[in-house]
Amino acid sequence: MLIYNTLSRKKEEFAPLREGEVKIYTCGPTVYDFAHIGNFRAYVFQDVFKRYLKYRGFNVTHVMNITDVDDKTIRNSKRGGVTLGELTKHYESAFFEDLEALNIEKPDITPRATEHIADMVHVIEGLIEKGFAYRGSDGSIYFDLSKFKQYGALAKIRPKGQKSARIKKDEYEKDEAR
Repeated sequence: MLIYNTLSRKKEEFAPLREGEVKIYTCGPTVYDFAHIGNFRAYVFQDVFKRYLKYRGFNVTHVMNITDVDDKTIRNSKRGGVTLGELTKHYESAFFEDLEALNIEKPDITPRATEHIADMVHVIEGLIEKGFAYRGSDGSIYFDLSKFKQYGALAKIRPKGQKSARIKKDEYEKDEAR
């Protein structure tokens, strides 16, 4: 089976790390509102790919994260006058109902961001200690791109010569190119 390698820009023979076994990690929803058809395009692709791997005889383990805490979830829970947990459980349930209605197989494992905050803090502290991340004047933590020489390789972006600016606003619309 050939699969497109974004890094090499070539179709290459698919070879799993362990024979007969494929592990897939995909980004899941941020559960602050109902998912829409644009979101589900990615989940349909994941489902078709996973089913094809199973058809080819691979034992597939699919992990999909659930982002149940971020600026949008916090904002919408405050706006709605509900707890963060109430809001995210509601939209997570709706998401899985929609997956079922679309006949998309559920992932095998669905870790939630809130279940791994201590792990995230530990990783971030390690990055700061090793000089790969730093605290900005606004208190936010930033990854130092100059420390990661392969940054931009998948997108064929060369950081040197690129204009850059720190965006002070934590959240901005996807259509705003920054």
